[in-house]
Amino acid sequence: MIDTRVIPVLSAASADEAERVCRALLAGGLTTVEITFRTDAAAEAIRRVAALDGLTVGAGTVLSVEQLHAAVDAGATFAVAPATNPEVIEAANRAGITFIPGAATPSEIDRARSLGCDVVKIFPASIVGGPPFLRSVSAVFPDVRFIPTGGVTADNLADYLAVPSVLACGGTWICAEPDLTEARAREAAAA
Repeated sequence: MIDTRVIPVLSAASADEAERVCRALLAGGLTTVEITFRTDAAAEAIRRVAALDGLTVGAGTVLSVEQLHAAVDAGATFAVAPATNPEVIEAANRAGITFIPGAATPSEIDRARSLGCDVVKIFPASIVGGPPFLRSVSAVFPDVRFIPTGGVTADNLADYLAVPSVLACGGTWICAEPDLTEARAREAAAA
């Protein structure tokens, strides 16, 4: 994640689709993907692409302990959520997988911190204030790194990445049109 600072977010309808898109991401220079648990194909998609050489695969939209276990069993090396669920964080700690909870307010960021998380997903980033919000919360939470997701696009990616506390950005735009994935990955990797 730190090398490319961009995490493509993919909601795959099938494992075949996930593999095609992930091969295009690798060809475009991105080596990390978050596959969301928004489809029934998520676990199989993670399993399939976890076998691709050079790809770091994470699970997204992990809302329950059951989804977390399915992600771990499928080969995910990290998991991300749009909110902060203490039970899921605890299960992730027991499983030994990096877990990044989500937040949209300073109180939620502080809650994640109190649960031992020093990297927090900001979702939906563009709605809660974008880069200015991140700069503001960074001043009061200097020990937290952020991964903004939700409304991050090719047009504003550089603005988000310019915020020192931003570890990486997540974005669906890269994978939204499979035929354009490699070109969009190349552009994002260059940013």
